[in-house]
Amino acid sequence: MNKVMEELNRSARYQRRKAAETPHQFKELEASTLFCLKCKEAVPVREKLLLVLTDGDKYDYLCTQCGSPVGSKTTKEDTPMQFVIK
Repeated sequence: MNKVMEELNRSARYQRRKAAETPHQFKELEASTLFCLKCKEAVPVREKLLLVLTDGDKYDYLCTQCGSPVGSKTTKEDTPMQFVIK
């Protein structure tokens, strides 16, 4: 029994990928349709820049029919923002 388990662990079929080897499938997602509580249905949304932060940007998703906010998203920047003081 122990020998069978060792063979399964060595088998390439049952080996797990290391985190460094897994490819990135996507960098970020963008919503196109979200549920609006006022309209009571899934509606197309418009993305609006809400805040520019030092570590990224904050976006608000607005319903295209009534204009109410239905969600938000914060993106993370790879490079930090640098300030120049003169």
